Amino acid sequence: MPDIEELRETRIAKLKKLKEAGILAYPAKTNRTHSIAEVIANWKKLSGGILGKKSVVIAGRIMAKRGQGGLTFVDVNDGSGKLQAIIKQDKLGEKGYQFFLDVFDIGDFVEIKGTLFTTKRGEKTIEASDYKMLSKALLPLPEKWHGIQDVEEKLRKRYLDIIFNPEVRAMVEKRTTFWASMREFLVEKGFLEVETPVLETTPGGADARPFKTHHNALDIDVFLRISMGELWQKKLMVAGFEKTFEIGRQFRNEGMDSEHLQDYSQMEFYWAYADYEMGMEMVEEMYKYVAKKTFGTLNFKIRGFDVDLSKKWEKYDYQSIISKYTGIDVLEASVDEIEKALQKLKIDYDKNGFNKTRAIDNLWKYCRKNIPGPGFLINVPIIMEPLAKRMEKNPKLVQRFQVILAGSEMGKGYSELNDPIDQAERFAEQQKLRDAGDQEAQMYDKDFVEALEHGMPPTCGFGVSERLFSFLMDKPARDCQIFPLMRPK
Repeated sequence: MPDIEELRETRIAKLKKLKEAGILAYPAKTNRTHSIAEVIANWKKLSGGILGKKSVVIAGRIMAKRGQGGLTFVDVNDGSGKLQAIIKQDKLGEKGYQFFLDVFDIGDFVEIKGTLFTTKRGEKTIEASDYKMLSKALLPLPEKWHGIQDVEEKLRKRYLDIIFNPEVRAMVEKRTTFWASMREFLVEKGFLEVETPVLETTPGGADARPFKTHHNALDIDVFLRISMGELWQKKLMVAGFEKTFEIGRQFRNEGMDSEHLQDYSQMEFYWAYADYEMGMEMVEEMYKYVAKKTFGTLNFKIRGFDVDLSKKWEKYDYQSIISKYTGIDVLEASVDEIEKALQKLKIDYDKNGFNKTRAIDNLWKYCRKNIPGPGFLINVPIIMEPLAKRMEKNPKLVQRFQVILAGSEMGKGYSELNDPIDQAERFAEQQKLRDAGDQEAQMYDKDFVEALEHGMPPTCGFGVSERLFSFLMDKPARDCQIFPLMRPK
């Protein structure tokens, strides 16, 4: 069996044959008249029922090639579908037929002009009257029946995996539908799509470690955003916009696992004159809309859970859930008591910058694995959310909600804090945590506090990442990106 380099050299020799014959191996234009899907859909009309009556031009990649005598069959796939083509010596002449055999390989992109007919076995076929090279492939495709077997190689060479794996192609298409349907839902609700900066001098809107880079023109350090423009969108609320949203990429320089990525898509909306209870109602409606549009169902099997989005969504009390599974009252327990509980439950946690906020969050992540959902987590302690409005009846808690599905968080929203003095104090507390070593604590954003001092109306904000899509697919997050970040070979 020849190795890849030998096969490549053989194909380069064929490339030279094309050039010697004065034929372009990579022409810019094709004379294609129909996609293969269009050919199949309009077969009766295009085939005319009589061999040779009509002529069409298709184009695509050769996926299979088999010959017998003066006949060669090739399967051509253009992404919309597959069609068998027959190359005949008595139709093309000995020279034309032999040239096709000698130069065209599986993997090449080809244009075929011909007439349509159905074989005795019932297979739709195009009989070539002419052919043309569109792109000579210098490397062979993976073996047809097995494709790429190594998981890392599948992700690294996703373009090849898509060719042989219809499920991956379907995932890419569903991913587009997922975001398109979410955009459609929000636009129909009267939200305005906006774009906010990706590079920030003060990253805000989340508890996360940012990526840092240098802006040469301004000679300053900047950060890649860690939220979908949360503080910027709230400035738009100050400016008088009532409903805004953004769908884009955000970046967090943190750990990688089946749920977490560093470079991923997120949607955030901001809705003036609304609170977190109104937000919960709309988010439930939006999730059902997006799931139905993308997957055609509201019933999913996710991480061993049966999840029915059509059932009544529960409300989960943060304090009660943690107390139920750990025996800890997060409002009253000290950092030492929570840390002892973490150790007793054998929960791994990062000791760098460890504080009560991180301690409680680790307890919660342990507990959430038991909750199938769908539902909303509510009544979160104020130290867990520096950007949310306090509960009016219990100022120790905030008006925050998180969607819970299959033991994980699938989006977060809250009544936005619009009291500039309260916000400044909470930013100051976050900065103390950051100075003490908590790299996920939020930075003090003076410009945002100043914007709030000009007045921001009551507002509900909400964000959801592509983690939701990966959960509905019941696959790891990295598998549900088209081209996930990979360590270089």
